[in-house]
Amino acid sequence: MTEITAKKKLPAAVERFILHWGDMGDEWGVNRSVSQIHGLLYLAEAPMTAEDIADTLGMARSNVSNSIKELLSWGLIRRVPILGDRRDHFEAETDIWEVAAKIAAGRKEREIDPALAALRACVSDAADDPAISPLASKRLKEMLTFTELVDRWYTQMLNVPRPRLVALIKLGEKIVSFLPTGRAK
Repeated sequence: MTEITAKKKLPAAVERFILHWGDMGDEWGVNRSVSQIHGLLYLAEAPMTAEDIADTLGMARSNVSNSIKELLSWGLIRRVPILGDRRDHFEAETDIWEVAAKIAAGRKEREIDPALAALRACVSDAADDPAISPLASKRLKEMLTFTELVDRWYTQMLNVPRPRLVALIKLGEKIVSFLPTGRAK
């Protein structure tokens, strides 16, 4: 049994957020405990020790320790020294733009980059294989073109200053409201 039943009482809105953040993480392929710990630290008013986290969320200390390692590797939390306390304390990045950028960078590295490498290899192999149908070859090229477009867009957005990025997103909302509904083919 990895979970501990006794936990500290959290305000209802905080508990709801932590549970929802855990569910969202689970949907994105991130361990629920990792996401819940991130949610707790994101809302925490002060840095917390692993013991504090385990007690608050009712999780086993080993689960918290492993989850902290993962969050540290993503750069979503950091160690914070506390004078007079030898234990490690942790706090989350609270700038939501930085959180989104770090998550996007991690996802790109784990998902988009390998997909690009695989698609480039598939397109290359398909070009030299007479057994590949023209339709399959065409679809592989289309998928590669789309994935390269997403990759270029991501790289471009990294260089846009935040105020301009916010303005760009707001402008996009306005432009979409002028477009006809329905799907373009």
